[in-house]
Amino acid sequence: MKTDAAAQGAFERTAMAAAWVGIAVLIVVVLVFASLRAATDLPLLLGAEHPDPDAFEARYVAAPWLAYLHIVPGVLYLLGAPLQLWRGFRQRHIRVHRLVGRIILPAGIVSGMFALAFGVPFSFGGTFQSLATAVFGSWFLVSLLVAFAAIRSGNVRVHRRWMIRAFAVGLGVGTIRLWIGLFVALTDITIVDTFALGFWLGLGTNVLFGELWLWWRGDPGSPRRQGPS
Repeated sequence: MKTDAAAQGAFERTAMAAAWVGIAVLIVVVLVFASLRAATDLPLLLGAEHPDPDAFEARYVAAPWLAYLHIVPGVLYLLGAPLQLWRGFRQRHIRVHRLVGRIILPAGIVSGMFALAFGVPFSFGGTFQSLATAVFGSWFLVSLLVAFAAIRSGNVRVHRRWMIRAFAVGLGVGTIRLWIGLFVALTDITIVDTFALGFWLGLGTNVLFGELWLWWRGDPGSPRRQGPS
């Protein structure tokens, strides 16, 4: 019925708008915390100072190359990925889409590799956080590599789905901060345990949301998307 189709269309438009708002919020969270991170670390690095070994910034000062080879390409990836996933832009500007893809996909791979190199041995939240970094960092890299292999073979559908999976994990960096903020504000959990739980919940919820999104949206032209004939 036309009424049902109109209602479904309105719901999908609302859901899409909400998803884009959520994406924008999480990217802003990442940018804010990346800026604060740099503002804290740069004076220490330039002044050759050594913070207290138990301080949060001690890890970044101890291994700045590992840390920032994760952070800088990761920020570049998160800024470019929404443009890649925006269907309207992709259809109108396919050459720009391909050019941006050649930049951000390698940036994502570099960021993911150094997320493992820095996040596993230098985790603030201990072994539990290191394990989360290993699991979801590996999933992020696998998603990007499968997406790359798919587009090289001309399989746009598979490429798109795996890029969405990778992007969901990347946005988890912002979701982690939101979970940690909730724990700090509402519980008495130690700061170390807060980071460990924040990593599992932040990354896990984003991976789950990504899979639910792929299930709900399906593929353009599929029978479920088209509805009954």
